Amino acid sequence: MKFPTDRQYTAEHEWIDGQGRVGITDYAQDALGDVVFVDLPAVGNQLQIGDTFGVVESVKSVSDLYSPAEGVVEAVNDQLSDHPELINEDPYGQGWIVRLRTEKLAEDLLSADQYRQQVGEGKGGA
Repeated sequence: MKFPTDRQYTAEHEWIDGQGRVGITDYAQDALGDVVFVDLPAVGNQLQIGDTFGVVESVKSVSDLYSPAEGVVEAVNDQLSDHPELINEDPYGQGWIVRLRTEKLAEDLLSADQYRQQVGEGKGGA
């Protein structure tokens, strides 16, 4: 399980990096199983911290996506429309979901170590 230290994490298993890209964690994609569909928001949508901005559907379940920041959706990962499996294959790279022009980050974001402890993975990972 990977926990990159160059981003922050939510208790709901989203991540945000320094460029405002948002996705779901390795832990979340593993728990979901094979992702088969991603509902993406419209570019230009204004999001508040904690807003639902999309849905990830897997063979096991459907999960809402929650914004870790206040800001405007600058871009969506259009590749996910035809290749939702990118979330499983590369959740921190090609599997990013949206990019926000962030105005304010959530105050309760977690570091990689804090998130790792939350999900019970102990030390290790990337």
